[in-house]
Amino acid sequence: MTHHYLISSRKVANGKFVAEPGPVRFLKTKVGALPNPSDEMKSAAWVEEVRDLADGIADSRIGQAGDVLIYIHGYNNRHETILKRHQYLEEDLAAEGFKGVVVSFDWPAEDSTLNYLEDRWDAAAVATKLVSHGIKLLASGQEAGCETNVHLLGHSTGAYLIMEACAQADKRGSLFKEDWRIGQVAFIGGDVSSASLATDSSWGGPLLEHALRITNYSNPFDHVLAVSNAKRLGTSPRPGRVGAPERNCHPKVVNVNCGEYFETLNPKKERFEGTFAHSWHIGNRVFARDLAMTLTSGIDRNAIPTRKVGADGQLHLKNGARPKYFNLWDETTGR
Repeated sequence: MTHHYLISSRKVANGKFVAEPGPVRFLKTKVGALPNPSDEMKSAAWVEEVRDLADGIADSRIGQAGDVLIYIHGYNNRHETILKRHQYLEEDLAAEGFKGVVVSFDWPAEDSTLNYLEDRWDAAAVATKLVSHGIKLLASGQEAGCETNVHLLGHSTGAYLIMEACAQADKRGSLFKEDWRIGQVAFIGGDVSSASLATDSSWGGPLLEHALRITNYSNPFDHVLAVSNAKRLGTSPRPGRVGAPERNCHPKVVNVNCGEYFETLNPKKERFEGTFAHSWHIGNRVFARDLAMTLTSGIDRNAIPTRKVGADGQLHLKNGARPKYFNLWDETTGR
């Protein structure tokens, strides 16, 4: 890829993006460069280009197997961090057999722990823009016969933004009546309430209704999500740390406990951006392998070879090999 594709909801001041909410812009940024307002494309042209890359047909026709993964970062992220993670995702997912396009949804999140609550409010405000400029485009495309599968990867507060966006969508008359869908949704270091993944969660209900499946990657050693963390003001247990709820968990939710695998990792030998315990996933090839097989949905969630059933009955991440002929499973004629 020569360019990164981003959706930005940052405000522009003095010709540069700043850490405040602003109008949504669709960007095509050169690899190695930081996003600039001059990277903006018209939304229709941007969507057409991304779809063409996703389905491999460069003539605006809609293919049968196009996939787009939208990565939504958490709070306390600079452009440099977001783009580095974007690059890791592109490289590692492609190496693990994912043929789709990675898009980053870049929302304003200040680079200071003191701004955590302010960023939380910014995320709630930005969620309405994800509805009007993301979900709405997705819904209208499906209504027109679009076969592109749109998946979501929410890191930390990005999980909050995804849930809030879906909740907002169900409050809007036109979208509430439409049969729109999201493909696979994955949470890493998810900073929402674990209870929001339960069958009786009113807030999580819209996401659980419209998504095909939610895969929650939990790490019990994620100290950033500890309830005792002062900046988080004692919020309830998070699925990124404790996992999905043990009781009344929604049947669409799959929890993958990464703790045992995480303990084997040496931070000095890993690629990552941010605090290791909270951000180790992006840059790790075993995680990318598991995510790639999750996105393509070619293997049942309980049979993915990078997972094992532990003594506790839970799925645990492990270093497993991708099936040798995985990329050939779509073949339709034999010899």
